[in-house]
Amino acid sequence: MSYHIYSFEKLEVYQLARKFRVEIREIVKGFPREERFELTNQLKRATDSIATNLAEGSGRSSNMDQAHFTNIACSSALETIDHLTAALDLDFISEEVYSSQRLKLDEIINKLNALYRFQLNNKNTLKKRY
Repeated sequence: MSYHIYSFEKLEVYQLARKFRVEIREIVKGFPREERFELTNQLKRATDSIATNLAEGSGRSSNMDQAHFTNIACSSALETIDHLTAALDLDFISEEVYSSQRLKLDEIINKLNALYRFQLNNKNTLKKRY
C-alpha cells in the first residue's frame, strides 16, 4: 500500500526542517534535567513549529494564506536562534554545536524567505487543496 505525498513534503525546506528537528531533539538530551520544562521544551516547540507551519499552510487555498504560515515558520526559526543562543550562554551547548546549528538555521531561513517571496508574488493564484 502506498500513500499520497503532499506538496509540502516535497519542499526541500520542509525536509531540512525535519532533519533539524531530529538534531535538536538529540542536542537537548544533554541539557540539565531541570531545564526539561523550560528551555528544552521551548526549543523543541519552536523547532517543531517550522515544519508544522509549512504543513499547515500547504492546506490553505490561496498563496496569501500559505505565505502567512510560511512567515510563521520563519518567525519560529528566528525564535529557535534565540533559544540556541540562550543554550550557548548557559553553557548547555558548545560554540561548535551552536555554530553548526546556526548555519543550518540560516539555510532554512533563506529557503523560507524565498518560498515566502514566491507565494506573495503569486498571491492571486488559487492552489489545489492537498
